[in-house]
Amino acid sequence: MQLIMCLVFVCVWTFPAVISGAGVRVVVEEDSDAVLPCSLSTKESIVGMVFDWRKDEGQKEVFFYDSGSHYNNGRRTGQDEQFRGRVSHYEDQLMNGNASIKIHNTKVADSGIYSCILPKLNPRQTFYIELVVERLLRDRSGEIPGASKPSITILDATKDWSLLQCEVQGASPEPKVQLQDGSGNILPAEERRGCYYVTLNITVTKTDHYLCVLTQEEISHQSRVETFVFISDAGNTTDGNVVVVIAVAVVVVLVKIGQISKSQTFSLQHFISGGK
Repeated sequence: MQLIMCLVFVCVWTFPAVISGAGVRVVVEEDSDAVLPCSLSTKESIVGMVFDWRKDEGQKEVFFYDSGSHYNNGRRTGQDEQFRGRVSHYEDQLMNGNASIKIHNTKVADSGIYSCILPKLNPRQTFYIELVVERLLRDRSGEIPGASKPSITILDATKDWSLLQCEVQGASPEPKVQLQDGSGNILPAEERRGCYYVTLNITVTKTDHYLCVLTQEEISHQSRVETFVFISDAGNTTDGNVVVVIAVAVVVVLVKIGQISKSQTFSLQHFISGGK
């Protein structure tokens, strides 16, 4: 009995296999596509073979191909819900030994160690690839609790200035809130904070687009809202002066050519000066 157990043990550990791909690391940004490489160095065709992609030590079925049968042509079932409809292979490169796959619209949860197994090769081959999906800073309100949206309000305004208020409520973890002008410059503002709210007030004196920007680095959330502020020019008197100068010039010309009398000239000048 002991001899039989020993022989079984030896058979298990001497089963021929080749493990490749150690150290292969693929890094992509969230929402982009990731190509996980798996190719035979011999370039032999795998059209009529099997290759099996798994994740998390084989716990999740990512993609399975068997002689033309795979998840995307409806001939197989068992693909993990996480990858359903997001994984494709390179059909036209199978005859060159390419078993690589592409994961579309990657998520941070896709990060991990993947194995590409070709069980019917002699010896059996397994490739390991690490996928790292980097989280982007983007608007995640509605996705993550505490990922809030900012608001911006014009509290008061004159022809020379406007008082803006940038407000964030219900934000957790603690947000960073900034007021920016249309060029992206950060503006100094009066700040008030509470446990879950931030309020910024600023008085602006020029016509521009103004943004209230909320950032929560811990959850990679950033949201912004914009408003347009018009500050009327105090230069309306300049336009009036131009009109007066033109009118006076017309009067001088008419007097010189004798078209109007001196009394008419006085009346016109009186009108131009506003009756003063």
